[in-house]
Amino acid sequence: MGLSMGLNLLLLLAMVATNIISLYHLSSTIQSNPPVPDHLILQLSTIRATINHLRPSNKPPSAAPSDLLLYSHFSPIASSCRDNPILLHTYMNYTPFSPCPADSPLAEDLILRGCHPLPRRRCFSKTPPSPHPPLPFDPFSPLPDKIALLNHYTCKTFSCFAKLNPEMGFDMRVEKSRYLTSKMDLDLPIPQLLQLAESAKSVIRLGLDIGGGSGTFAAQMKLRNVTVVTTTMNLGSPHNEAVAARGLVPLHAPLQQRLPVFDGAVDLVRCGHAVNRWIPVAAMEFLFFDVDRVLRGGGFLLLDHFFSKRLDLEKVYVPLIGKLGYKKVKWAVADKGDASGVKNGEIYLTALLQKPLIRSSSK
Repeated sequence: MGLSMGLNLLLLLAMVATNIISLYHLSSTIQSNPPVPDHLILQLSTIRATINHLRPSNKPPSAAPSDLLLYSHFSPIASSCRDNPILLHTYMNYTPFSPCPADSPLAEDLILRGCHPLPRRRCFSKTPPSPHPPLPFDPFSPLPDKIALLNHYTCKTFSCFAKLNPEMGFDMRVEKSRYLTSKMDLDLPIPQLLQLAESAKSVIRLGLDIGGGSGTFAAQMKLRNVTVVTTTMNLGSPHNEAVAARGLVPLHAPLQQRLPVFDGAVDLVRCGHAVNRWIPVAAMEFLFFDVDRVLRGGGFLLLDHFFSKRLDLEKVYVPLIGKLGYKKVKWAVADKGDASGVKNGEIYLTALLQKPLIRSSSK
């Protein structure tokens, strides 16, 4: 009884507030026809949504399956989106059923701030202004400049990025030989990786490359009939566009997000340069255990040139990695010889670790 009276009172207050705001809007329109302030529109929308949510329904219960009703709801919005209302408002300020704004950097800003998944929009994605030539099947063909929209970058073509820095991942002449040979003990070329897996009586068919840049590791594995999807962020360069142009699958997902892969689905997870000491230790621990979730029993985790301070490796990261209980197939440590490495006393670690085929339930 008390709950019903409280609900009725809340509905009454909400309706009164709605009428007051509507009256204000009407009187303002009659006097000078000024635009309605955004905060009033937001308040009115919130009140109406609340009324619709709280209003009791006299409709009979639906006979539709519960899972169908669940999927019919609007797509979810990450809770962190509310911490960035200005960015979110800008992202959702578009004209429905018209071309989408050219706001890929804005979307990535929201994703990096934890606003992921982004809310869906009802607008049309833009396409190149003219037809492009057939896409190449070879993932090491020169990146076609006419298939991607790069207007919001400093460079407007892939070839411009390749000339700007051949090591960025856009020069296919450089990328074609990457991950194939070993110049030092830290390197684990793909032929050796596959040989180690075969020696362990395991097989690599499906993989996930975390922070894989322009997708070269996935491209090399594709030539060996291994399917690898790449998580990558653009961060000022068109990595996702390049991965897609090479006929590979880019996942626009940040490191802090739960990996969008089903449990026990992949045979290999590679962590490249994006996974390093700059990630908070707690976040890295969650990342490693999420890797464990998606790896099948007997699968491999490859830490490829992970860098940290020398003291932190033994005190922090070796115990952290040890929590997984994986077998060390390869473990190589060497000094990070660039200017940053010398200044900060940093080292590289390359480790190939194998998940137990069977893990006891007591662990």
